Amino acid sequence: MSEFSIFSMWVFINLLLLESSSCTDGTSVVNPCCYYPCQNLGVCVRFGTDRYECDCTSTGFYGENCTIPEFWTRVFFMLKPSPTAVHYILTHFQWFWDLVNNSFLQQTFMRIVLTVRSNLIPSPPTYNTKYGYLNWESYYNISYYTRLLPPVPEDCPLPMGTKGKPVLPDPKVLAERFFRRTKFRADPQGTNVMFAFMAQHFTHQFFKTNHEVQGGFTKALGHGVDASNIYGDNLMRQLQLRLHKDGKLKYQLVNGEMYPPTVSEVPVHMVYPEGFPPEQRLVTGQELYGILPGLTMYATVWLREHNRICDILKAEHPTWDDEQLFQTTRLIIIGEIITIIIEEYVQQLSGYLLKLKFDPTLLFNVRFQYSNRIALEFCQLYHWHPLMPDSFFIDGDEIPYSQFIYNNSLLLHYGVEKLVDAFSRQPAGQIGGGHNCHDAVLKVPEMVIKESRAARVQPFNEYRKRFNLKPYTSFYEFTDDADMARGLEELYGDIDALEFYPGVLLEKTRPNTIFGESMVEMGAPFSLKGLLGNPICSPVYWKPSTFGGETGFNIVKTATLRKLVCLNTKWCPYVSFQVPGNEEAKPKKASTEL
Repeated sequence: MSEFSIFSMWVFINLLLLESSSCTDGTSVVNPCCYYPCQNLGVCVRFGTDRYECDCTSTGFYGENCTIPEFWTRVFFMLKPSPTAVHYILTHFQWFWDLVNNSFLQQTFMRIVLTVRSNLIPSPPTYNTKYGYLNWESYYNISYYTRLLPPVPEDCPLPMGTKGKPVLPDPKVLAERFFRRTKFRADPQGTNVMFAFMAQHFTHQFFKTNHEVQGGFTKALGHGVDASNIYGDNLMRQLQLRLHKDGKLKYQLVNGEMYPPTVSEVPVHMVYPEGFPPEQRLVTGQELYGILPGLTMYATVWLREHNRICDILKAEHPTWDDEQLFQTTRLIIIGEIITIIIEEYVQQLSGYLLKLKFDPTLLFNVRFQYSNRIALEFCQLYHWHPLMPDSFFIDGDEIPYSQFIYNNSLLLHYGVEKLVDAFSRQPAGQIGGGHNCHDAVLKVPEMVIKESRAARVQPFNEYRKRFNLKPYTSFYEFTDDADMARGLEELYGDIDALEFYPGVLLEKTRPNTIFGESMVEMGAPFSLKGLLGNPICSPVYWKPSTFGGETGFNIVKTATLRKLVCLNTKWCPYVSFQVPGNEEAKPKKASTEL
């Protein structure tokens, strides 16, 4: 019997069984789309009360449930290696990748990585947090997060469709049993706390859920890398932060060094506890960054970098006014951010031996849309709070969370150099595998799970299928922690009822990596599409004149984390997204020849 026949029979039998068990009054009918019958990106459309059709258009499949591959689809899947095989190849055979990275093949492989990953994200966007079908509001209203899969239909008999238990487990119970740290587990890839703070600083320019309004709204209308975490997410805040002279941002000098101004100098909204000392209420583009010195540290470095570039542009363009200096500098900063994120941040996360390169020209001759919308699923999977350590070690001092949170005096006391050096040397936690979330941030998984349920996010296995991954058949296949498998089975009842966020965070990790297969295969397409979909990457923008000439263009193309720090500090600390190896990095004098 063919796969198509077996699947159709399974759907039909389950429809009959569930309908007969739930239709006690003879009128209630189960929505057939609750079974997620349409495979391979097919769209389920309900007709009448008990009939559905799968729209298989442009999927490469046909049949009642979009399960029969077309000829070229069959050929493609015969030749396509599995995600596990691809990951193994990209993380092994050092000799081969040394050859690739030093030849024209590097561009070829990089183009393949970019196009294969980015093509998994639909553009223009499809559904959003209100609508589970295509419509103009879904496309046009950017106040909503978009989403890849439509929500679980409201009239399904069970919370996750037709599988699992009638009541989902208490989020607090899930957090306590499966997320709470039992013992700090360092990331085997050597990721450090400097990376952890960059993850927060970088993503909070586009992950800004509007908690004042229910329904999955975002306050980050830029939907991508727009540096709003530096310049503010609206024009009023931007104008308050600007010095209105030479394109620069406002600042204060402390012992001759540049730091963000205080709220008394820039009266914009910042989130600080009541009674917090005014002189320590530093102002940044993002109102939440006062919570952690690691975030105000990055805000300080970017403030210095912005004003440094303004000086460079003014020297080359003495006729430019304040506005042109500011706007051009902002484009350069956006370019620097993308360069550092792709070439160092994503490189560290991936563990790839292929050297990643930010080169927008690689996509100039392929079909690519320069736009982006932040998806609800991307926002949820990116809650990587297991990165946070048990405490923070700075210049020989151990600082617990109680003395770290909302304590900007640490930044002013130690200075940027010592914080960067300390954070670059301290290991971060492994994200995947569970049991590694510190008590100080344990409420985060609870919050995400609650938000996911409010948005009726489909089960984890449905997202596995959406990203061309095989769905798990049991909790014991999902995790190699037998106790966790038993606990999840007890609470959910069926692997097909496991929720999205617990799925990506608790999944067994790949050997010696920071998280599991699903996080990589789902997160990378969102990330690369968002980075390369930025307008500065388009042929219209990607040219020297956009950045004030070759000098500004080269600042973008040669940006590194080390340059960012060392060109804006008195001395150059050890700075990296990875803890140092056997050879300690010695402090160096800051130099423009970095």
